[in-house]
Amino acid sequence: MPSEPTSKQERDTRRAEKVAALQKQQAQQRRRRTIGIVVAAVAAVAVVAVILGFVVSGAGKPTASTTSSAIRGLKLYPKLPQTHVDGTTVDYQKLYGMDPPAGGEHWSVWLNCGVYNQPQRNENAVHDLEHGALWITYDPAKLSAADVSTLVAKLPSTYVTVSPYPGLPTPVVASAWGAQVQLSGVSDARLAQFVTKYWRSASSPEPTAPCTGGLDGPGKVG
Repeated sequence: MPSEPTSKQERDTRRAEKVAALQKQQAQQRRRRTIGIVVAAVAAVAVVAVILGFVVSGAGKPTASTTSSAIRGLKLYPKLPQTHVDGTTVDYQKLYGMDPPAGGEHWSVWLNCGVYNQPQRNENAVHDLEHGALWITYDPAKLSAADVSTLVAKLPSTYVTVSPYPGLPTPVVASAWGAQVQLSGVSDARLAQFVTKYWRSASSPEPTAPCTGGLDGPGKVG
């Protein structure tokens, strides 16, 4: 008959079992870590693929800040400077290709919003645009007094400046900071579209700044 195992043999057997169990546990942990690394790597590749897909699909396409399909004929002027140049006459046509201006360098005192029957200084009116106001200019040679009244009635009562601007390419030009549209007259439906999109718009540099407490220009009537 086989002899009974000695105490030493029993201890060796138990030690071997513990070692085997520990090795098995460590192998399982290594396997789990490997699976986790693989899953993370696959997820990272998927994220990169999604990002690249967005980049590729958007390559060469204008962003929302540089285009608009809703307002026909809308011109946008991105990245205009907001520098104050008090006492300096700014040539907006030469610098930015726009007349009347729709942003850019201007004077530190803004024009109080309202209705004027005389032309206003560009450099003060542009400051209104910085504050989220609209500047609606019209050619007095192309609109009657009744037309002007109709125009004013279509506009909000605040954060809008209306003034004559002789020599405009069209009867009415609507301007906001970095945006402008030439209108065929006071009945042009694009006026309402422009007001809806840009009046006190968050796209202006300082949409919560005041449009009063500045300068009353000549000929303020409302």
